Amino acid sequence: MSLKNDLLLRSARGEVVERVPVWLMRQAGRVLPEYRAVRERLSGFVELVKTPELAAEVTIQPVDLLGVDAAIIFSDILVVPEAMGCPYEMVEKRGPFFPNTIRSEADLQRLHEPEVEDALSYVLEAIRLTKRELNGRVPLIGFAGAPFTIFCYMVEGQGSKTFAVAKRMLYENPPLAHRLLDAITRVTTAYLKAQIKAGADLVQLFDSWAGILSPQQYRAFALPYVRRICEAIQEVPVTVFAKGAHYLTADLLQIDCQVIGLDWTMDLAQVRAQVGQQKTLQGNLDPCALYASEAEISRYVEQMLQAAGKQRYIANLGHGLYPDTDPARVRHFVAAVKELSAAL
Repeated sequence: MSLKNDLLLRSARGEVVERVPVWLMRQAGRVLPEYRAVRERLSGFVELVKTPELAAEVTIQPVDLLGVDAAIIFSDILVVPEAMGCPYEMVEKRGPFFPNTIRSEADLQRLHEPEVEDALSYVLEAIRLTKRELNGRVPLIGFAGAPFTIFCYMVEGQGSKTFAVAKRMLYENPPLAHRLLDAITRVTTAYLKAQIKAGADLVQLFDSWAGILSPQQYRAFALPYVRRICEAIQEVPVTVFAKGAHYLTADLLQIDCQVIGLDWTMDLAQVRAQVGQQKTLQGNLDPCALYASEAEISRYVEQMLQAAGKQRYIANLGHGLYPDTDPARVRHFVAAVKELSAAL
């Protein structure tokens, strides 16, 4: 099926676009009253992720309500460890919790590499339903957590500011860390390929905890696995979003991804000068900027567009939308990107 709006894909591939495409991380979520209405009918977040019809419904909501140029499937990066035999719970106001962590060889032996089409069939069905309902209006983004970020949760067992328990393994038992990362990489690659087969038009790797590693540690324990996934995914464009890893731009230029996601602490103009037109950039407005007035939001958008340019650029935030953001400000951000970039 041909897409009516293929701006995101054209920009990712480096083709000429008439305006900058825009979408937002966490666009399908608590910022929308319509999402909260769906969520209230269920026991919690995990049930929503595992109910394909409802996951598809909330995936499409921001396309209808915010006017974004892409949908991103409603799911969670932690479905991968669960499929491997390391289940998680989503604790209200605390985040994910893993009752059983991976900290020894015996723990690692408990894991298995699943047939992702079976173990994660609910995500793939949600993708198929979403594609059918979108009917070619906009592309659908699939995603997964990058191996090191998934490793952090499986070893630490919960969110953390430092992930000291997870990082300890990198220093105390590097061979065990590499075996776990290797297993996560194999499953993640198969999972992303299954998402593409189900209909995902672009996939994004979220390396949410990249910034807790030194450059040396990232290049030893994270980048090789990201590179393997990017090399394996040739069917659609790949975005790598390594939050907090300012030192990575030169490394990401050397791997087979089409789009580099930037967080809001990175200087967009500096990265563009470094990258040139070799890669598409995505980002990177501070999510808190959407608390500002509409006039100020327009000014921030103008600054982003001046820094990034019109071509090989996807407008987005530097991280996910915050739940208490006014949907009207989000709509204004989306509209401002469309209007101002079309005029460039």
